[in-house]
Amino acid sequence: MINVIIVDDEPLAQDVLETYIEKVPELKLVKKCSNAFEANEALKNNQIDLMFLDIQMPQLTGIDFLKTLSKPPLVIFTTAYSNYAIEGFELNALDYLLKPISIDRFMKAVNKAVEQVALQRKDTPVGSSAPFEEEGPDYIFVKADKKLVKVNFDEILYIEGLKDYVIIRMEGQRVITLQTMKSLEDKLPQSQFKRIHRSYIVNIKHIEAVVGNMVEVTEKGQAKHLPVGKNYRDELLDMINKNRL
Repeated sequence: MINVIIVDDEPLAQDVLETYIEKVPELKLVKKCSNAFEANEALKNNQIDLMFLDIQMPQLTGIDFLKTLSKPPLVIFTTAYSNYAIEGFELNALDYLLKPISIDRFMKAVNKAVEQVALQRKDTPVGSSAPFEEEGPDYIFVKADKKLVKVNFDEILYIEGLKDYVIIRMEGQRVITLQTMKSLEDKLPQSQFKRIHRSYIVNIKHIEAVVGNMVEVTEKGQAKHLPVGKNYRDELLDMINKNRL
């Protein structure tokens, strides 16, 4: 059973979603919320797996509300405006439904949610209370040049921070996107990427050597040396020591 909440200030929109949810045996509607503050309380007091979240709401929009959550459930945005789609997907929303929502489009989004929840529960040990790190896709979409660009994790050599921008370096290519290092770091798999400096994140798979306070990667056939900050050195050395002979 997938626990669901609806967050929408329009009663009619709530009723439509409730009717659809009742048709899906895997879904259990826990609460209907008229604003972000009611939704916040519902998330605190219940184990919620999926949230249908309207974007245009008074006081606090759905997008701004989602940004306040450190561990949000799966989110399907609902809105009458298509111009929020890119921002919604940048926040890792599972899907984006345009009102009026048809039943077939609703079911397509719900099927994604059912698959995601099934993956989470399958990989969580029985009786374990440890947090689950979702095994997500091996790529990310970032906004660059007024479009969403797909970047495969394995192709990333390293990431460089430059004020409010980050530069994703790949072999023979770079992608520049407007966001902070921290926001991008949070979206990368921790098992593959390591923050080594306030301005650098490196793909562990592409580390060729560690030389003093530098990490060496190969870029365009030449050795590229990235600095290791003193606040990150111990964690890097611990990782290396676990995999050395």
